[in-house]
Amino acid sequence: MATDSSLPPRTRQFWIVQLIGWALWVSLLVLRDLIAVPPEYIFPRAMVFGVSAIAGGAVTLGLRFLYRLVWEQGLIIRFLVAWFGSLLAATIWQPFRNFIALLPYGEIFDFSNASVQDLWDGVLSISFPLMLLWSSLYFIFKYYLLLQEEKEKSLRSEALAHQAQLLMLRYQLNPHFLFNTLNAISTLVLSNATTQANEMVIKLSNFLRYSLDHSPLDKVTLAHELETSRLYLDIEKVRFADRLRIEVDVDSDAQAAYVPTMILQPLIENSIKYAISQSIDGGVIRISSHKSNENLVLTVTDDGPGIEGETTKDALVLSKGVGISNIRNRLDEIYSGDYEFTFADAEPSGLKVTVVIPYDTK
Repeated sequence: MATDSSLPPRTRQFWIVQLIGWALWVSLLVLRDLIAVPPEYIFPRAMVFGVSAIAGGAVTLGLRFLYRLVWEQGLIIRFLVAWFGSLLAATIWQPFRNFIALLPYGEIFDFSNASVQDLWDGVLSISFPLMLLWSSLYFIFKYYLLLQEEKEKSLRSEALAHQAQLLMLRYQLNPHFLFNTLNAISTLVLSNATTQANEMVIKLSNFLRYSLDHSPLDKVTLAHELETSRLYLDIEKVRFADRLRIEVDVDSDAQAAYVPTMILQPLIENSIKYAISQSIDGGVIRISSHKSNENLVLTVTDDGPGIEGETTKDALVLSKGVGISNIRNRLDEIYSGDYEFTFADAEPSGLKVTVVIPYDTK
């Protein structure tokens, strides 16, 4: 009864449990003999127990084949098959056990003079309960494996749904960003700013190529995310020139932290839309980040008009835009509520968006 690594996992598990079970049965019998049997008979009887276990294992293989045949049947049928199958297996196994039981004492079981009682002595008191126990453990083990398989399927389905949701949210950004950029290029073309329009097309191509090279489900270091944001800012610089000014203040610890891809671009876009583009003189966008205890704090601040009223923790109250709601949904999916995403008035003026997520350097 040797295992084979080429066997299916469930078959390998059956053989492992089968070997361990029968080895345990033999061990218990030997331990009993160490107390109750004279020393000269212990080894011969242990050999008999081993042979008996091999025969019992062979008989239970027949039970396994029988149980697999009726597995799809109803519970009552399976119960009856297990009951009578165990009785049949015990009836087959017990005469063999009785035959070899006298060998350690130098005697041979005489079938010619044996009665029915001698032949099947112990079938109901020993072999049948043992076969019932084996059958019960078989069904328990099989149900356990099925339960584990269902759990694994459920986890795989949940993981696939989670990935699908992240893909949907991540890919939602590209058309959204592309629409806004193409609209800006169209405006430049209509105003005969062909040089600027051409420059923006080239920078857009670089940005899209860069974003396509990275999986939408990945996390990247904040330093990597800042590089992506600079590509986006290069595009916006074509539109706003000196009206758009950027300040970056990111600690070295923060740069090494992992963040969701494309988390900065929608925040910067929001500031450009509601602060920079609304002012003749443009304005400043400040990107800062630092580690705070076990969290990473990331802020994007502008010097635009800010918001009216009190600070709220719900970004959707402040903006129904695709980019902002997309960030909130992605944070929900990735961190399962273990994050903060807040909008507040900046001092002396402007809007401050803060994202707090667990600090992670993988």
